[in-house]
Amino acid sequence: METVPSGISTAALARFVEIATDALSGAREEIDALNVYPVPDGDTGTNMFLTISAARDAIVQAVAQDPELDRLEAMRILARGALLGARGNSGVILSQMLGAYVSRLAEETGESRNALVAAEAMQRATDASYAAVGVPV
Repeated sequence: METVPSGISTAALARFVEIATDALSGAREEIDALNVYPVPDGDTGTNMFLTISAARDAIVQAVAQDPELDRLEAMRILARGALLGARGNSGVILSQMLGAYVSRLAEETGESRNALVAAEAMQRATDASYAAVGVPV
């Protein structure tokens, strides 16, 4: 398991997205096999993989253009890349979740405990996920 230095850097964010992409790549067939509400169409894992891949590609491209890319801008690019690359219901929900999570991280000034920031980011991500579905089940 990799350790991340205190605080979130652009490099750490890019590495997170790379790890998430690899994890979804390995699990997408298993996720596709789940009977996922509201449309059990067998592509949930693939759609999530394509969505996170779009976020990864957006950050990779941005860092290639500006190696000194600010972490707040990188978070914005991650959220936008996921939203624009979202595929299917699961991709849209994932993009909303990621956007909400990084929006909380971007607000942090370094005065709060990391665990509190992570918990608040997860709560925002949960709220955004439920809000992205008309009638969550």
